[in-house]
Amino acid sequence: MTKKIVITSGKGGVGKTTTVANLGVNLALLGKRVCMIDADLGLNNLDMVLGIENLIVYDLNDCIEGRCRPKQALVQCRSCKNAYLLPSTHSFVKSQAKERFKELIDGLSTCFDYILIDCPAGIGEEFRRAIALADEAIVVTTPHLSALRDADKVIANLRSLKMEKTSVVVNRVRGDLVVSGRMISPEEIEQTLKCALIGVIPDDDFVFLCSAGEIPPEAQSYKAFRILASNIINGKKKIFAYGKEYLGFWGSIRRGLKKTL
Repeated sequence: MTKKIVITSGKGGVGKTTTVANLGVNLALLGKRVCMIDADLGLNNLDMVLGIENLIVYDLNDCIEGRCRPKQALVQCRSCKNAYLLPSTHSFVKSQAKERFKELIDGLSTCFDYILIDCPAGIGEEFRRAIALADEAIVVTTPHLSALRDADKVIANLRSLKMEKTSVVVNRVRGDLVVSGRMISPEEIEQTLKCALIGVIPDDDFVFLCSAGEIPPEAQSYKAFRILASNIINGKKKIFAYGKEYLGFWGSIRRGLKKTL
């Protein structure tokens, strides 16, 4: 049975689209057939994060308005043959097209194990439209107080919309700051938001430097996204050891060096 997961956030800039892209590729690398749908209409950039913006011929609006079949609009990711993108559009999608959007998702469900929906940040109409298409939700946040406040509002809205299975991914975690007590820990965030923690992604330059699927295996973020994908497949809650290298005597030295960078 296809799992339809909407990935959202309370505010922009917390790494939601980056999480969708890298999670989708890692699910595919673990043998699952994955379709990522850019439902962030007008502010779409999932194709750029995946590094396939030059391969797009048709988009979501073309499918909805009948100019092409959904399979014609799918773009295969360069880094993994099992991962595909249904790109979004810069043009306006009429509200009456909502039913067509649902039919499109249902049709794609027969071809994929996972459908990841990149949802607009916030709690507007497009947010509610994307939520209605999914079976579960992942809220991406960072440890910053403003992001946590907005994430709390999104989680409350998800609960009001009867989205029973909701979890949190905490992005851009600085292990050195958490260990030294200067950043709130992901576990404390889980308690504050009263929402299950399913993944922790460390602050890593490789995420900025590389397209999704091209992060080198030795990178901390690569390991974290692989754990997140495994958690989703196996129903686990294993968390990346974000602070391990900053514990003990040598860890204190690493923390000191980190301050000077």
